[in-house]
Amino acid sequence: MKALLFTCVLVPWLVAASARRSDQDSQLIPGSVPGRVLNGYFTDHLKSRRARRALPLADEPDDGPINQGGDASDLPTCLLCVCLTGSVYCEEVSPDMTSVPTLPKETAYLYARFNKIKKISTKDFEGIVTLKRIDLTGNMISEIEDGAFSKLTLLEELTLAGNKLVKLPMLPAKLKYFNANYNLLQTKGVKANIFKKMTTLANLYLADNQLEAVPHIPDSVRILHLQNNNITEVTVNTFCRANDTYYLRPSLSEVRMDGNPVVLSKYPDSFTCMKILPVGRYR
Repeated sequence: MKALLFTCVLVPWLVAASARRSDQDSQLIPGSVPGRVLNGYFTDHLKSRRARRALPLADEPDDGPINQGGDASDLPTCLLCVCLTGSVYCEEVSPDMTSVPTLPKETAYLYARFNKIKKISTKDFEGIVTLKRIDLTGNMISEIEDGAFSKLTLLEELTLAGNKLVKLPMLPAKLKYFNANYNLLQTKGVKANIFKKMTTLANLYLADNQLEAVPHIPDSVRILHLQNNNITEVTVNTFCRANDTYYLRPSLSEVRMDGNPVVLSKYPDSFTCMKILPVGRYR
């Protein structure tokens, strides 16, 4: 049984605030934490969480109430989480939230950041086929069951930054954005071909982990962050193809490998297919 059970009610002041979008709104965090600013954002947020409790605006335009169905008096109202049509916000919940709450069937965007969720099971998202974005930044997740995300065929963005993961589960093939910065990921916990079939993946963030090797990177990836790991070497096949001198990777426009023990200048032939050199140590 889930630790929290709720139905969603519309919060009038949130709807009014959403209708009055101003220039200030554009500064709010729109769901996922961008990998390129996570270093600063994540550490700053941990230092001053309570000062940054502004709820992000959802991408969806409709802020009407969720059709609850049945008798809502039989269930507690949405006191611990804020629910708008298609979006559920559960951030820094008090008392502590230690597991994913029961979600409305229409949920497309889940923001459950900075709680104390420890495990993701296959039942947590069972039947929630509408999910497009999940953000679990800053929890205590150390285990994710392999089938937890596998049936989420519409999921495009998944953020697991700032947890305690040592390995990754199976991931949906249609992901466009994946962020697992600031975990404890080890090479043996990240299968070499885990991203191989993800042909739409554009942003991949695996910085500040314990990886010793670079996993297979799909051709679709534009931004790759691997800084602050334990990577000691790269090969011609890491980014390019040793048996194909005509192979090019025009999409790959940013690769960060700074903070690794590898000296990139030792492997000049490993980057010939790329239009940019990885950021990192060359001497």
